[in-house]
Amino acid sequence: MKKTIVALCSIGGTVLALAGTALGLTHPTLTWTGYGMCSSCHTTQAKAMYQSVHYQWKGSAAEMTTGPATQGKIDATDGSSALNAYCINIQGNWGPCGACHVGTGAKPVATSNPSAAQLAAIDCLICHNDTVNAPYSRVRNAGTGLFEPAAGLNMNLVVQKAAIKPVRKNCLGCHAKAGGGDAVKRGDIALASGTTADVLYDTHMATGNGGNLACQACHTFSSHRVAGRGTDLRPQDSTTQIACATSTCHPTKTSTTASHGNEYVNRHQARVACQSCHLAKYAKNASDSAASEATETHRTWVSAEWNATLNRYEPVPTKANNLIPKYAFWNGKSWGNNAFNSAVLDTATGAYKVSRPVGAITDGVGTKLYPFKYKTAAQALANGKIVPISTAKFFATGLYDDAVRDGLVYLGLASSTPYTTVTTDEYQLLNHQIPVASGNTLACAGCHPNATATQLKLVNTMGYGIKGTASATCTQCHSFKDVHSLDYISMHDKHVKDKQIDCSMCHGFTRPERNLRIGLLPG
Repeated sequence: MKKTIVALCSIGGTVLALAGTALGLTHPTLTWTGYGMCSSCHTTQAKAMYQSVHYQWKGSAAEMTTGPATQGKIDATDGSSALNAYCINIQGNWGPCGACHVGTGAKPVATSNPSAAQLAAIDCLICHNDTVNAPYSRVRNAGTGLFEPAAGLNMNLVVQKAAIKPVRKNCLGCHAKAGGGDAVKRGDIALASGTTADVLYDTHMATGNGGNLACQACHTFSSHRVAGRGTDLRPQDSTTQIACATSTCHPTKTSTTASHGNEYVNRHQARVACQSCHLAKYAKNASDSAASEATETHRTWVSAEWNATLNRYEPVPTKANNLIPKYAFWNGKSWGNNAFNSAVLDTATGAYKVSRPVGAITDGVGTKLYPFKYKTAAQALANGKIVPISTAKFFATGLYDDAVRDGLVYLGLASSTPYTTVTTDEYQLLNHQIPVASGNTLACAGCHPNATATQLKLVNTMGYGIKGTASATCTQCHSFKDVHSLDYISMHDKHVKDKQIDCSMCHGFTRPERNLRIGLLPG
């Protein structure tokens, strides 16, 4: 039986009855008076939202190894403003970027004691609207620069049905279209994620035989702070960690010794993230979506093309489907290059890096091998720094040089400063688009043995090679033997499983959690 909850709330001197159900409060008697009506009643929630990363677009950088203690995407000259391989930085582009900000149009102001007017600038309806029965959308007023409800909406109905938790459509309205369009940025998130029934596309969110999970099933909220952070994102909104193997989600996978019913697979769980084996491809197309879920792999700002949908010039993109991830070790920390920082060339990729997961094969327990989207861009470099070009000017004119000149001035340089165009790159953590497991997990042959691996060559790229010549390595314990006839399973069964020899005897890393023998065998 549903319970009816009744509360009293005073707005502008008028007492309003708030009726609802256990599935979410409704406001049947409300009349739309403007965005401030939400915070005038829900002040505690508004204050919490005001301090969140969703509103401030910056926050604690506790998980960053570079930059100041507080970082984010808001433009700033103190080294706290993130760069990326998409629109580079929001300098000069607050208007289009701010379309996904949960405010009414003005940039957020960092303060521990926001005024009533500042709280009234939060647009609660972006997240808390009934997308089925009273959908909400907004447009920016060209004169004031502030957002207004789109024409033709019954805003009384919108606010009367507003007190519900966000659904996937609310979240995907911004997160799926980040970077300039559907599926452009993340590589594993698209509008199809909110509607598909295709379990091969995403078994967790698919309807029908899928999990039909709400975003909050993993991205839990506390005081409007959300759990979860991509490796390329600077701020940390919540310290709550997301995990797959929990009593709620995958309770049979919590053990690292017996979870998969296969000793060889079990060995991987402590050092290989779930999605590394369960996400062999990303940027897949959903079978029941008319759109393409291709993601952007490169963009060049040197060339412009007209985008009729957005009514602006856009940098020329390269998109692709069904991509094999790049892999890297990640210990939970990230490296990032921000506006005004010196650019850093990665000799391994030949590009100037803007974000990286931090981690190494030699790290301790907790560091795992994860899959990533790899993204490049052609961007400007001047005086050893990546130039945050005026994307607003580029969108309006399509003129790369003019947009770069504005960016040079932003950096405090003369507009005539010489610049070059270089390649930048970043790694972005992949978590979504996990298909149903049966028949779709990565086979052993994808990574083993190195010579024939089709997905990832562990020796070539991940540091799993032996630490010296075969002769020098083998003769630590016995005379040199021709072991080339042994496959990788037999080799490890003989030395690790049977004789309990630690990895460090043959490789440049150890695995102390396995309690193996370090040192020469007796006799």
